[in-house]
Amino acid sequence: MMENNKDFEPLKGLIAATFTPFDQDGQLNLDPVPRIVEHHAKCSINALFINGTTGEGPSLTEEERIIVADSYAKEAKAHSIKTIIHVGHESLQTAGSLATHAADIGADCISAVPTSYFKPSSLNGLIDHLAAITSHAPEIPFYYYHIPRMNSVEFDMLELLKAAEKDLPSLVGIKYSATELSTFVECKKYKDGKYNMLYGADEMLLAGLAMGADGAVGSTYNFLAPLYNKIISEFESGKRESAQMYQAKSAELIRAIISTAGMPGLKIAMAIAGFDCGPHRLPLKTPSPGIVDELRNRLESAGFLEWNVPEDE
Repeated sequence: MMENNKDFEPLKGLIAATFTPFDQDGQLNLDPVPRIVEHHAKCSINALFINGTTGEGPSLTEEERIIVADSYAKEAKAHSIKTIIHVGHESLQTAGSLATHAADIGADCISAVPTSYFKPSSLNGLIDHLAAITSHAPEIPFYYYHIPRMNSVEFDMLELLKAAEKDLPSLVGIKYSATELSTFVECKKYKDGKYNMLYGADEMLLAGLAMGADGAVGSTYNFLAPLYNKIISEFESGKRESAQMYQAKSAELIRAIISTAGMPGLKIAMAIAGFDCGPHRLPLKTPSPGIVDELRNRLESAGFLEWNVPEDE
């Protein structure tokens, strides 16, 4: 970790990957953000991951990403929730500008995926790319965003940690959104747990916890946080079968969402939970009313709504 960030506190618990709300014309509509973040606070969400995959970050302009980051960061600060702002972009110059902006608004951390059109051809090339981004915000803790299923950039993450110690001093951990867990646990155990490992497969949270995950970043934590908090508490209490039962419920609900409406179903589920974030941006296709009704029926029959409510309500 960077020597000038000795006060860095590793992130733990649930980290919600935020949605970007649009109006029916496809323009930003940030009116729902205060209610969403208030709900996160009531559900013991510890941090927000802003402008990532769930937030349709790649479909936003630079100006829009700045506006969205400002909005969520302001509300998060009011509720003492930490923020990770995703700054990865196909343009290195834009990624640097977004990193600078994140630092200017007091983001707790930044993260970035590598470029996916002109992909890094080597691990050293990847590190050079990330170092160029983080040089714009050298004081901000940085998480590498590993999501090979989306960008087809796949390097050995343990080798990344080893190589980054010298050339990427602000690296504090990995947002590990892959299902291959043998490397995950190696990363977690490297240098006695030096790096903060955040797991990114909601339907496999329990497996991530068993492999030593410090925290977890996910889209369904926006509307099912009480369910995932039960998984964590049961796991920490040694109640394995109970934790498995709650994880199975998560898998059932995610299967219903994805099999009915694909990735856009996540935003529909958010609306069913009472937080309408509007349509998607193309090329993501907003589901038809018939699909929305089908998904609503499947989720309600599976007990979806009982897991949207904070435990003290």
